Amino acid sequence: METGGWIMMILSVGTVVSLFGWCLFRVLTLAPEEAEDHLHGELDIETHEKD
Repeated sequence: METGGWIMMILSVGTVVSLFGWCLFRVLTLAPEEAEDHLHGELDIETHEKD
């Protein structure tokens, strides 16, 4: 593989690994009180469907 190919591969893999790490960090460090505000059960969601 040529130098340009190595650079492109390293940038691509680095970007995906960085994004995965950031997402993992956000999920694992979310404060419990913040998580409770965003969680909704099936009965909390209005679907406006007729029975």
